[in-house]
Amino acid sequence: MGFIPRYSRIVNPHFQQESFTLRTVIEYLVIILGIFPMALMVNWVLLPHAFVGGGLTGICSVIYYLTDGMFPSLFPEYGGAVPVWLTTFVFNAILLLIAGFVVGWRFCIRTMVGVAAITFWYRVIPILPEPIIEDPWLGAIVGGFVFGLSLGAVIACNGSSGGTDIVAMIVNHYRDVSVGNIMMLCDFLIILSAFFLPVPERMLTEGANPFYIQIKRVLCGLCMTVSYTLAVDWLMGRLHQSVQFLIYSSKYAEIATAINTTVNRGVTVLDGTGWYSKQPVKVISVLVRKPESSLVLSIVHDIDPNALVSQANVAGVFGSGFDVIKKS
Repeated sequence: MGFIPRYSRIVNPHFQQESFTLRTVIEYLVIILGIFPMALMVNWVLLPHAFVGGGLTGICSVIYYLTDGMFPSLFPEYGGAVPVWLTTFVFNAILLLIAGFVVGWRFCIRTMVGVAAITFWYRVIPILPEPIIEDPWLGAIVGGFVFGLSLGAVIACNGSSGGTDIVAMIVNHYRDVSVGNIMMLCDFLIILSAFFLPVPERMLTEGANPFYIQIKRVLCGLCMTVSYTLAVDWLMGRLHQSVQFLIYSSKYAEIATAINTTVNRGVTVLDGTGWYSKQPVKVISVLVRKPESSLVLSIVHDIDPNALVSQANVAGVFGSGFDVIKKS
């Protein structure tokens, strides 16, 4: 089991001094690379389908559609439209400047990295003339799901791609309002604006009704938003899921010590009584992250293969070494 301590340093935040640098580097890499699929879905699915999603990306896409053909000399490769990467950078720079003074610059550091990454990926990934997923409904579902998985990975590393995240934090700093409710309201209003945008000529096929096309754009935008929201919730639930063990063994001291030193998790030894034997017993209680559960079972098997082990999934664990209780 020589590999276990190195593995547990990555998944277990108890190892503060030895793993902080490595863990921080990994998290920043996940933020930078995790934003790539998000930008891919925007430039290969959302913009070619003329969808309007939520958040700042939705606002920037609205500007992209409204300015189509207006600046041919400035942005020839974008058909004269103001590119999403430029408006994303400008809006985020303004919001970050405000947030730095209101919320604090410490909050902005990782957001700055995320903003730089998403601006870079938007710039280098070409916007396809035709969407990579031809069917708009399938594009909304698949594009939203991939977008959500990427966003979830970024959030799991305490990162952000900016946009309405910053707005929500600023508002929440002054008013006791749910950040989630603020973001949901912003997304709904942005997506609804698609109904009032001009219909792209390529979507006006013979006999097509512009009114129904606008309704379809709004519904596809909502579908995409629901898809990415479900994907974020699913991934965050998987990453933050914890496991509770109750271990019954006569070798409880050895098992408890091994878990404490190898997995580096706190262990509680409870006093109990076997009702059939009327003999006192010791019960080990331990909470670990789901990736660490196999390590616990391996330790128990090596020390006492006959031990009785109860394993239960826990929806949330808050405290030292786990999640921090946050105000919504």
